Amino acid sequence: MKRKEAQTLDSVIAEWIRENGLEKPLLEHRVVEQWAEILGPTIARYTRDISVKDGMLRVRVTNAALRQELFEQRFKLIKKLNDAVGGEAITDVRLLG
Repeated sequence: MKRKEAQTLDSVIAEWIRENGLEKPLLEHRVVEQWAEILGPTIARYTRDISVKDGMLRVRVTNAALRQELFEQRFKLIKKLNDAVGGEAITDVRLLG
């Protein structure tokens, strides 16, 4: 009987997550959970109801000026969030008033 190469537990779990189609939902969950940490307390103070479904980030912004600024910077926002969670979780952003 041949012995397989040893794998770390991290790599086994990561492979299982990928094989079962859970990588993207996990990344989307990380975006929601880490929103305040990624964007900081000032932005977090004016944002509510953060959710992600099928790559679409939905955020309620309570300050009109901030909503406009986030809209203008949405491509940078997408990149920043994806970089922070280590994968392509977000493909589009919808900012609600």
